[in-house]
Amino acid sequence: MLIDDVKNNVLSTQQLNATSISSLDSFNTKDSHSLNFSRSNSYNSDDADVHLLNNGDSKNSNNATKNAFNAQNYNSTNGYGLINGAAAVARAIGQNTFADVPALGGNNWGADLVKAPEVWAHGYTGQGVVVAVVDTGVDYNHEDLKNNIWTNTKEIAGNGIDDDGNGYVDDNYGWNFADKNNNTLDNNGHGTHVSGTIAGENNNYGVTGIAYNAKIMPVKVLDSSGSGSYSSISKGIRYAVDNGANVINLSLGGASSNRALESAIDYASSKGVIVVMAAGNNGDSSPDYPASYASKSGIAVGAVDKNNSLADFSNRSGTNEISYVTAPGVKVYSSLPNNQYATYSGTSMAAPHVAGIVALMLSANPNLTDAQVRQIVAETSENSTQSTQSTNSSNISSSMPSQAMSTTSHAYADTAENSSQSTISSFSNFKISNVSSLAKQVISSNNLLARNATAENYLTSQTFSSFNSFNFGSLIGQGIIKTAQYLTPDTISRFNSYDVGSLIGQGITKTAEYLTPDTISHFNNYKVLKGNVNKILS
Repeated sequence: MLIDDVKNNVLSTQQLNATSISSLDSFNTKDSHSLNFSRSNSYNSDDADVHLLNNGDSKNSNNATKNAFNAQNYNSTNGYGLINGAAAVARAIGQNTFADVPALGGNNWGADLVKAPEVWAHGYTGQGVVVAVVDTGVDYNHEDLKNNIWTNTKEIAGNGIDDDGNGYVDDNYGWNFADKNNNTLDNNGHGTHVSGTIAGENNNYGVTGIAYNAKIMPVKVLDSSGSGSYSSISKGIRYAVDNGANVINLSLGGASSNRALESAIDYASSKGVIVVMAAGNNGDSSPDYPASYASKSGIAVGAVDKNNSLADFSNRSGTNEISYVTAPGVKVYSSLPNNQYATYSGTSMAAPHVAGIVALMLSANPNLTDAQVRQIVAETSENSTQSTQSTNSSNISSSMPSQAMSTTSHAYADTAENSSQSTISSFSNFKISNVSSLAKQVISSNNLLARNATAENYLTSQTFSSFNSFNFGSLIGQGIIKTAQYLTPDTISRFNSYDVGSLIGQGITKTAEYLTPDTISHFNNYKVLKGNVNKILS
């Protein structure tokens, strides 16, 4: 939680009857272990095994593992700029971006700004992804959250036994590291507000989260005043990783580095878990901790308003390149305990927008690593340029389900410009990832192969024999697939609804000619499909 995260709170019921309340969203010093974002804050450990690193250490002390993305797209104020969910999720499946959709408006302005609705239109809503909210707890009974709460299915509730042997008794709804018990309910409001932005249900009232079908794992590390220790936070991160979280949101921080905290974030990264961290609210020239660790792991997030202007209070990205993007963090409407809602401001509110986008990326491509997510986010955010597109296609291809792109496709793309002998046989033995990666590289270039790509002269029955719909999606995004001539019963039999959603988004699915009872029987999310092609299936 970040100090001054709330400027003007407005608390409302489901009926939106506004009542002013006092500030809830600030770190208040308590005892000897406060963690806050005040200008003069310091951290005093209450744990002997936590070593402070505030003697001569700067916020950006991790230069040895500095990001190697695209420095020309990075600046010291807003890093890589506003996160672009449509481009990030599309890139996660080998495409360029998703087409714009009409803005939702109203309290959904944040989702509009990060282009979440464009992603939803393709069937990616966070399904299958667990986001740990390491914070003040979560009101898991809230009407907008109760169906999106992670539960520990290996634990038998109330029997007083550590059934799953993870060291925590009856941790059915996560664990409370602040009070060392299993009560993770939110007695502050901050964690519930964050959770609503990430995964508030799409139920036509309240707030709709960026990844509204993701699951929230409550991990309580801060008390009712918003205070906590680095030790508790570090343990909370490790708990989240070990118990199945795919993404961790940290809307909290302090001024000093801490070995245990840094180690926990590195541990998460090593396990493929992406940690999203609020940059801080002091208006400083660089992020506080743990956001400064985004020089090597995770993503730091600054706050912008609805006009995409960096908030005065938001800590800047700094001159040392780190994985820093911006997201909505001014007057963000979300959930509070007891079925209430409020408008908060702060980088605490910006981070969950990014955590939600990362959840959407992982729902589209569960195989993405921390490094790949960081790279995609950097190269698709507002400050990115066209010069990065040819670079990242080969990197992302390795994260796809199929075999990574071979050097053969690189060689062909390099020589095609000087040759008119673009033969079909050259592609006859390609794997789908080879073709899709090649298509992505050449479609934006000016060589001969690019000019011939739309003629589909290398997309033959042989090359398509091992395709699946995920592979098709990459080609569709490049404008290669325009007809159903190679969408046969055999290839479609391997489709699922998310694959079809990708086709639909490109205008391919217009008739029922290849949506048969047999192919539909293989779909793993009938509702998503029906929502996209209702007139076909109704």
